[in-house]
Amino acid sequence: MRQIPLQLWALAVLSGLLQVLPFPIAGPAPLWRTFFCWIALAPLLWALVSNNKKENPLTLLQGAAVGYLCGFVWYLGSCYWIYQTMYLYGGLPKSVSSGILILFCLYLGLYHALFGTLIAAFRNYFGRTGALILSPFAWVAVEFARAHITGLPWDLLGIAQVDNPLLTRLAPITGAYGLSFVIAAVNALWLIRIRVRQRRHTRLAITIALTVLLVIYIGFLRLVGTHKEPVTSATATLVQENIEVGAAATGPEPSRQEFLDSFSYLSRYPSQRFFLGIPELPGSSMVQFLPRQDSPATTRTTPSDIIVWPESPAPFYDAEPQFRSAMSALARSTQTPVIVNNIGLVPSTADKSGYTPRNRASFINPDGTFVGFYDKMHLVPFGEYVPYKDLFFFAQSLLHEAGNFEPGTERSVFSTAGHTYGVFICYESIFGDEVRQFVKNGAEALINISNDGWYGDTSAPWQHLNMARMRAIENHRWVLRSTNTGVTAAIDPYGKVTMAAPRHQRTSIRVHFGYERDLTFYAAHGDLFAWLCATITTLALALSLRTKFT
Repeated sequence: MRQIPLQLWALAVLSGLLQVLPFPIAGPAPLWRTFFCWIALAPLLWALVSNNKKENPLTLLQGAAVGYLCGFVWYLGSCYWIYQTMYLYGGLPKSVSSGILILFCLYLGLYHALFGTLIAAFRNYFGRTGALILSPFAWVAVEFARAHITGLPWDLLGIAQVDNPLLTRLAPITGAYGLSFVIAAVNALWLIRIRVRQRRHTRLAITIALTVLLVIYIGFLRLVGTHKEPVTSATATLVQENIEVGAAATGPEPSRQEFLDSFSYLSRYPSQRFFLGIPELPGSSMVQFLPRQDSPATTRTTPSDIIVWPESPAPFYDAEPQFRSAMSALARSTQTPVIVNNIGLVPSTADKSGYTPRNRASFINPDGTFVGFYDKMHLVPFGEYVPYKDLFFFAQSLLHEAGNFEPGTERSVFSTAGHTYGVFICYESIFGDEVRQFVKNGAEALINISNDGWYGDTSAPWQHLNMARMRAIENHRWVLRSTNTGVTAAIDPYGKVTMAAPRHQRTSIRVHFGYERDLTFYAAHGDLFAWLCATITTLALALSLRTKFT
């Protein structure tokens, strides 16, 4: 590592910091900060195609080290909320919480190390320009690996451009990976232009190629047509329970019945106060309707088409008579179907208790009958289950706080009044290839129930919201998002937040939405583009290494 010049280490740190800026940091990211994604990778790429102190290209190990440092900085800046989650809400000591954050960054930084290794291998065989041309394919391949190996595609680079209407037109075809590819390609092109500035014919060829690509993209935009104003033909009541979790929960806890009564009231009488846009973002206006003086403030509004309760820390059990009776009564009194989160208990001979718990979304018809459920399939490691539990004997406090849920086995959809809904729970919203399967199974609207109370006032709730917005774009579906502490919102098929509730308030809002029946290419076929990038990257690496060892 001594052969790596100091300026290359500095470029890696700079790139890591620039990669943090386009994403939410302590609140919703303003539009101007998303510009930084167009230059964020350039310093890292410059370092990876540079020479070491011996004026030789970086070795594979040196490329991995430079990429690793960049990845560590990026995860530390983007996912710092893990510390607060572990300390404030998980009840762990500060030293242990800090250690978990560092270990998390050291682990996931390996993906940037993999990217650095790939670029170093390409540079040694294809040269600087060849490595830069291949870098967008390698970036998407590494993001794809992060999603499928570690299971944490948190803040893919393309998510930073969720508010870019020109670029998000790719998402219904390529998913978020297509946006990541374009961003990485632009970063590489800055350097390609610098590298070939003295080669007149090469610069001309690149200029022509870029012009052709631009014309093709403009033609593509004309082919898919302009955005049509989303049709809103239905309404939903989204409940925000605002139950504090972990160490943040102080004072006496209400009884189950008090919880049920409170949330049932919110379901019947939604608030007249809400945001027209993303809360806490400059430009999002607050609307508040005043009650008519000739009618009581509790007069129920027009019935909604569906009522949604969030993923909740309140201990509601599927088989509990008190819970079932309250939910049935709510559905009957409002003549509205209800989706509610609870713990489902599935008989099992493998457990001493005779059952295994599942994180469940239950569906209740307007007549009060429980007619279906969806059990969360992608559980949160160290939150809802502990992978390789025997290996983490040293963290008994953390293991004690973690759940012991079992994953579901089927992506069920719910149908009522001629319309079909798909529900995904919390963490599942970051997996585009999984959410799209609800649409493929017939969902005309998507519902995301989540408990973001564990994140507190960090970047995580806003990052999570943007990933849910990308799922709406990829599938061309309305997403109704009901959360414990916020951000509770309605998201249209183009990723725009149309209505949202104020955060950290026990409230509910009545939102307008619509049903969509088209099937996007991405919803039908999934991550074909990412597979293509992974294939090209693998072939290029095989060619580079074959030549190296022959």
